[in-house]
Amino acid sequence: MTTHSPRIVDLSETQPNTRRGGDLRAMLTPTAVGATTGFMGLAIVQPGERIGEHYHPYSEEFVYVVSGRLEVDLDGVTHPMRPDQGLLIPLNMRHRFRNVGDVEARMVFHLGPLAPRPELGHVDTETTDHPARTVAHGSPPERSGAVS
Repeated sequence: MTTHSPRIVDLSETQPNTRRGGDLRAMLTPTAVGATTGFMGLAIVQPGERIGEHYHPYSEEFVYVVSGRLEVDLDGVTHPMRPDQGLLIPLNMRHRFRNVGDVEARMVFHLGPLAPRPELGHVDTETTDHPARTVAHGSPPERSGAVS
């Protein structure tokens, strides 16, 4: 039985999360649409930026590169990624992404299943120095669980 009606979420409705580097937008989340098995979002990574290394103890992560050139480190091994390529990152695999091109990169991500509590969904293994960004709507990013 469906408990929520279908809802279209526009990117402009989401808050940037720059804590791990890049601009991570959790779009289809338990909070936003009533998702119960996972969540989906978009990573926007500027040239030279990276998303810091982390892993997910409860979720697999599916990624799809929409635009730009990225490198992904999977347990320390570097792999190039380009538009129209997808990747499944297994549970507990350390990973980080870098934009190695000269244009903005966009990558769709989906994680599932959900962690028992949002704060358990993500384990950071490094800190990420990144330029300060302005939050578009002037409020802190929503915490909706593991993001990328």
